[in-house]
Amino acid sequence: MQTALFPSRSALLSRESIQNPKIIMAKKTARKPNAAFMKPVSPDATLAAVVGANPLPRTELTKKLWAYIKKNGLQDKKVRTQINADDKLKAVFGGKKSVSMFEMTKLVSGHVS
Repeated sequence: MQTALFPSRSALLSRESIQNPKIIMAKKTARKPNAAFMKPVSPDATLAAVVGANPLPRTELTKKLWAYIKKNGLQDKKVRTQINADDKLKAVFGGKKSVSMFEMTKLVSGHVS
């Protein structure tokens, strides 16, 4: 005679847990913002032409940069991950006329202190 190695499905999912799924689900803890992202950074003069000169958190800087890109229609129509630079962004991107959105964050980080 073999013994059961694992409990049966009915033992795992009792009638109470099916009617009340909160019994099965683990509790989530509230997310805390990362302090490094919330620390204000100062854009240099080149980046300040796009997002403004006031110190602001890195998350807000990224939001303002994307707002500028959307407002001026600089996102490539076919390849949506590419950003086509205008004169202001070309200075921020080191003279490149098109960069990927992932490369953009790396290039922008060189313009903040």
